[in-house]
Amino acid sequence: MKGSKGYRSRTRRLLKKGPRERGKMKLSKLLYEYEPKSRVVVKIDPSVQKGMPHRRYHGKVGTVIAKRGRSYIISVTQGDSTKEILARPEHLEPYKSD
Repeated sequence: MKGSKGYRSRTRRLLKKGPRERGKMKLSKLLYEYEPKSRVVVKIDPSVQKGMPHRRYHGKVGTVIAKRGRSYIISVTQGDSTKEILARPEHLEPYKSD
């Protein structure tokens, strides 16, 4: 049998929430406004399927370029190239630098 090659394949462990992360999402996470040129961490929330970036970007730090509808365009480096991804604020967190 051929292995599945879907968009969320092999994400059972990667996109699993811990016991204390379950339940309703904080409203402040949805209402947070990211300014252009601000840095964000792509942290995928598996309970929200809309606006979910690909799993290869989970945990990456990127820069907000612009807003498109409810989503944000984020510039993320992947190897030597730079990719632009669309993600909703549910899947983003502000980057806290040391």
